[in-house]
Amino acid sequence: MPKVEKFRGMGKEQLEHISTEEALPLLTSRARRAVSRALANKSLKLRKFMKHVSDIKAANPGKAIRTHVREAIILPEWLGLSFAIYNGKEWKNLLVTVDKVGYRLGDFSHTTGRVLHSGPGVGATRGSKFIPLK
Repeated sequence: MPKVEKFRGMGKEQLEHISTEEALPLLTSRARRAVSRALANKSLKLRKFMKHVSDIKAANPGKAIRTHVREAIILPEWLGLSFAIYNGKEWKNLLVTVDKVGYRLGDFSHTTGRVLHSGPGVGATRGSKFIPLK
């Protein structure tokens, strides 16, 4: 039996048809606060981005939405949309699925990479000055 993706007991078909106000009780308190502030025009950057996403969804839903707004909460009405999130160096693509609802866009576009350290360099220790370079 295939796994059915659900968010707080609601399937993909149910989530696609609920409004932002109906989705608020499903979000965590921190995400609910951010979205409610955007709806009350206290966070103008997030409010403007939400309007931009709804305009693009109506016009061309297959186009990737490029954004710098990493703090935007992924809403259920954005299911199936693709975003290109800027991490300071490059654009990371994201396709919104049910398991990503409620997270922030920046959670899927890391700004720092993993550092892999090798051994110490020449001159780093007292014994390394006697190692030939070639």
